[in-house]
Amino acid sequence: MKYHMTAFFSGFVLDLLLGDPYGLPHPVRLIGRLITKLEQGLTEGQERNAKQELCRGMWMVVIVLCSTLAVAFSILLCAYRLNPYAGIAIESVMTYQILATKCLRDESMKVYDCLSSRTLAEARRAVSGIVGRDTECLDEEGVARAAIETVAENTSDGVIAPMLYTAMGGPVFGFLYKAVNTMDSMVGYKNDTYLYFGRAAAKLDDALNYIPARISAYLMIVAAFFAGRDVSGKRAYAIYKRDNRKHASPNSAQTESACAGALGIQLAGDAIYFGKTVKKPYIGDALRPVEYEDIRRANRLLYRTAWMGEVLCLFAMGIALWLFSQP
Repeated sequence: MKYHMTAFFSGFVLDLLLGDPYGLPHPVRLIGRLITKLEQGLTEGQERNAKQELCRGMWMVVIVLCSTLAVAFSILLCAYRLNPYAGIAIESVMTYQILATKCLRDESMKVYDCLSSRTLAEARRAVSGIVGRDTECLDEEGVARAAIETVAENTSDGVIAPMLYTAMGGPVFGFLYKAVNTMDSMVGYKNDTYLYFGRAAAKLDDALNYIPARISAYLMIVAAFFAGRDVSGKRAYAIYKRDNRKHASPNSAQTESACAGALGIQLAGDAIYFGKTVKKPYIGDALRPVEYEDIRRANRLLYRTAWMGEVLCLFAMGIALWLFSQP
């Protein structure tokens, strides 16, 4: 447990310092390639049948999870058998690769930089890299809103949820979570292509995120009390209690509603995906228009929430260590 706690904290700090350097191989990208290969192998040339597509989608989930489990466990086992310090070093790097705090901030701040220099076309291209919706028709407010929603939602999906699973089961659990989350982001759409094939991945992602999303929301609400005068913790809690179910997903509106309330803005609403308009309720109150400075405020919330999550996990691990050390 002491080794795990050391690696857990080291990995968190590495993520804040390094983020996701371009050009370096990343395990999540490898998982993504495996998902692509499996999707092609399981769907190309196959008859479109709901039952069969559901079955093939479940097989993809099983293969991806078993492969991820085998690789992550083998790497850790070999490292710790070689030397405890090698084990800590490898586990630290693996933990760092599971978290996405700095990466999320960096990618969203690219949108901020474009909007602050009034280059809307560049801002649309920048935000298209972090959202699934069509961005060609977005105005400046729409681009800023999309970036803020991504920061808010991924505070749970990209930071707190993988952090919690890594705290519970080390990088093995962390990478299993990332594998499910990656499958959902690639095939978990409710469209003609993935409605049945991606359903197992989408439902499993909903289940794994159910508790972490709510923990993330409450951490964000507490963080809002310490995020400056232009951010309101009291309003974050009020809007969260009112709007946390205003989304087709049981989890996405949790942190989005907390963020919208904290900033005093309105998020969500109708969006265009693959050329089709998807009707969505608004989250939050439009106390003022959304502005690009809200991206910076959302990132301030992200970092404070991440630190609170890290402290919470270390405290829980410390309690577990003390309990298991009792005679």
